[in-house]
Amino acid sequence: MAYALFVAAAALVAFGVAVVATGRIDGLDAAAEDVAHPVLPEGPVGAADVHDLRFALGLRGYRMDQVDAVLDRLATEIAARDEELARLHERADSGPEEDT
Repeated sequence: MAYALFVAAAALVAFGVAVVATGRIDGLDAAAEDVAHPVLPEGPVGAADVHDLRFALGLRGYRMDQVDAVLDRLATEIAARDEELARLHERADSGPEEDT
């Protein structure tokens, strides 16, 4: 009796995995497109470009959490510098400040 129950449970689990894997139930996310080389746009690179950057997985892979943390930090730093540059350019374009 216990053997038949074990076989039935194993078959049920295998069926559930097969249903999820074939996409009949929205249990798995779509696979990320694997690219040969990370692509950055020509010209200046912005924070969004770094944020959207994805790396291909190798045989041994990489620690995605570490790479993602570094990319998030870079995107934040680039965004802060872009804002500072824009502010400085705006101030320079407005001319010298007058003392009152």
